[in-house]
Amino acid sequence: MVRPTSWEVDDGLWAVIEPLLPKVERRVQYPGRKRHPDRLVFQGILLVLHTGIAWEHLPQEIGFGSGMTCWRRLAEWTEAGVWPRLHQVLLALLRGANALDFSRAAVDGSHIRALKGSNKTGRSPVDRGRTVSEHHLITDATGIPLAATLTGGNRNDVTQLLPLLEAVPPVRGKRGRPRRRPDVLLADRGYDHDKYRRLVWDLGVKQMIARRGTAHGSGPGAQRWVVERAFAHLHWFRRLRIRWEVRDDIHEAFLTLGCALVCRRRLAEAQRRHS
Repeated sequence: MVRPTSWEVDDGLWAVIEPLLPKVERRVQYPGRKRHPDRLVFQGILLVLHTGIAWEHLPQEIGFGSGMTCWRRLAEWTEAGVWPRLHQVLLALLRGANALDFSRAAVDGSHIRALKGSNKTGRSPVDRGRTVSEHHLITDATGIPLAATLTGGNRNDVTQLLPLLEAVPPVRGKRGRPRRRPDVLLADRGYDHDKYRRLVWDLGVKQMIARRGTAHGSGPGAQRWVVERAFAHLHWFRRLRIRWEVRDDIHEAFLTLGCALVCRRRLAEAQRRHS
């Protein structure tokens, strides 16, 4: 049996994605060339995300369309807000499968090289001043990505603490009000600022932020490792290891899509356990 490739879209995933895509009606008069099928183009986008291949090197013989076609469709779907909605739908499915744990959440940041400048890049304070961007991530208690943001690498991690909490979408999947806030927030010593401790409390979230001077792996560190594992899963996508995009929104699209794919993988694992 031939194992499917990582960028092959199965019927279950496509059933989730297809309703979220904007409908484009073909013109009656002067219709022009027929639009390449969305499912094949989406697989081309996934191929770039997984392998990190340049758009112009996307092999046309595999039928996914040209690199420019895939890039334009990615930009079109990004402008339509497809990726945050896809992530939110998958989070709801995870919650419905009892695979999402809001009892605590963990936050962290991770620098990546940026080979082209943009608004959300900066000189790294820890890597000889190289141009970098930073991924910021909040996960549930098991390491499922709840939200991610992008900044320049010269921004302090603590500045993204509240934006990350506020970026978590309302997650449905069960009867009653959707869930959005975790009970407890875990963070390392880089987030140790009394001002932000108070602001987190004001959102109704108990904070467990490590104090400066405490040893690594102690206190919240014993539970906070899940966010580091989530970064490892995200950066398994080669397009997220090094930033090639000039446009911030295109790289953010890849980042959100990566989070959605991690959620999809965890959902498949949960469904296998219960089958």
